[in-house]
Formats: sequence, structure tokens, C-alpha cells
Amino acid sequence: MSDKVTFRVFRGEPDADGDPFGRMVDYEVKLDEGMVVLDVIHRIQAEEAPDLSCRWNCKAGKCGSCSAEVNGKPRLMCMTRMEDILEETPENEPVLVKPMQAFPLTKDLVTDTSWAYRTDKMIEPINGPEEPDWEFHQEEADRLQEFRSCIECMLCVNTCHVLREHQMYEEFAGPRFFVRLASLEMHPLDTENRVPEIKDDFGIGYCNITRCCTEVCPAGIQITDNAIIPLKERVVTEYYDPILNPIKAALNITSGVVSGVFQPFTDKFQPPGSDPGNLKKAQSAIELERSRAEEAKKVDSTRTDSARRRFRTERKNRGPKRR
Repeated sequence: MSDKVTFRVFRGEPDADGDPFGRMVDYEVKLDEGMVVLDVIHRIQAEEAPDLSCRWNCKAGKCGSCSAEVNGKPRLMCMTRMEDILEETPENEPVLVKPMQAFPLTKDLVTDTSWAYRTDKMIEPINGPEEPDWEFHQEEADRLQEFRSCIECMLCVNTCHVLREHQMYEEFAGPRFFVRLASLEMHPLDTENRVPEIKDDFGIGYCNITRCCTEVCPAGIQITDNAIIPLKERVVTEYYDPILNPIKAALNITSGVVSGVFQPFTDKFQPPGSDPGNLKKAQSAIELERSRAEEAKKVDSTRTDSARRRFRTERKNRGPKRR
């Protein structure tokens, strides 16, 4: 390990409009064996910048407080070892440390995550038997235990493009809270039906399953496969399944909610007394939406290919891509 390393740390506060304002400041720090990124930040505070703000608590990967972006990737600073950072950082280049980009800036590396507390209060708590001696099978407990390991570090939220890029905080609950919703919906003794809220209030339809949240989870939770996709399946079953609930599926289809995948069922399950003109309008809207979706898919594919080529070129020439 090198004796010294240069850290380029964001320093700043929100301006009068609440927008982040600041600059990247370089600090040269002596390294000791076994240090993690948080150790380096503490040394900077102790030796060079006592006013550097950084949130932390346990330094053991359990509280989720020290979330930041290190070399462009959302990580827990207390669980990110310097030997790994030095391996990925190009020679003679500084290590970049920035606050999470999906949340409003408070100061330096500290962000305002109060949105998470407001969202948490919107979720109906567990509603089970009044008797405290609940019993269920071990495999049912094992399924929920994965979700209970969430430390609410918000790294998954920080990497979610629906929130980070599109700022849809009022319409979308984000991966952390889909994990919580899954832990409640899949509880064997819970009787509350949260599927309508998951569909409408929490906007699970906005998630297009990129798996970026799963990739950054320090607890190793399979957010996409074990939480989001099962919740999506429950929404589809309740609202759009033409076999289990043909009338409700037909009503949702004719209102233009879904794409043309169920269009063959609309004529067969048209509700009695419904206006055929409305059905034609819905079918026309479905076709238009399908056309838009195809066009958006082409544009997204082009952007993805371009980003991948740029990533490969940059990685080849300079090492891992960094923000």
C-alpha cells in the first residue's frame, strides 16, 4: 500500500435556492495498514479540515450512516477498504469522495434523507393476530429475514434513476421501501392488502428492473428478484390477469392503463353496458402507447450501447470510470 494518497473531497453547502454549491478540495493523507475510506476522512478532519462534515455512527456496516459516493460508486465508507480503492484508482489520480447525489445537500458529505422518514410513515404497518405467540414455518421466516437485514443506508435509492435522475419522490417509493413493503406483504400472518397502494401511491410501475439497486446493496439483499419483481407480480395478478379476474382486467385495459399485451381479451370481456366508442378509443391509445414504447426502447438501446462503448474505452485507457 502507498504511504500517501490524495483524496479529492466535495466541500460545500446549499445556495439560497437550495441547490448544492461547492468545490472539490484535495487532501494528501498518510495511510496506515488496514484503513477504510472513513478512516481517511477522519484523519482529514483531525489533521487538515476540522470543519469537514461527515455522518457516521457504528463504523461496522450496521447503521448505514456513512453512505457516500467513492470514485463514482455509492458505498458505505466504513466498509470500503483503501487497498481496494487504490487498486481501482488510476495511478497519480485522486480518490473522489462526494455526497449522495439523489438527496438534497446539507453540508460537505452530509445529505438530507428526511424524505425516507416521510415515506416510511406512509406504509401501513403489519396487521396480524392480536395474540403475541405468532407461529409460522421456518422457511417463511427465512424468506422475510433477508428483508430485515436492510440497514437503510439509502445507497439503493441513490443509484435508482427514477429518483436520482427524475426526482419522482412523490410518485415513487424507491427500492428501500419496496423491500419493506415486500417484508410486510409476504409475512404469513399479515392480513393487510397493500397492493392498491403499491400500484398507485408507491408507483412500482416506474421501476424497469435495471438491478442497479441490487448491485450496490451492502447487505446483499436481492432487491430486484426477491422484493420488486414479486410485488410487480401481485399487482399484475390483482389488476390485469384476465383469467383470475376478467372483469377488472377488462376495465383496466379499456381505460388505457396497460399496453396492448392483453388486447385480444378486451372484446371478449367488455363489461355489459360499456360504450363501444370508449373501447375503440382505448384500443387506439394502446396502439399509440405501444408505438411510443418501441421508439423509447430504441432510443434507450442506442444510449446504452453508447455508454457501454464509452465505458470500455475509458476503462481501457484510464481505468474504472469515475464520476
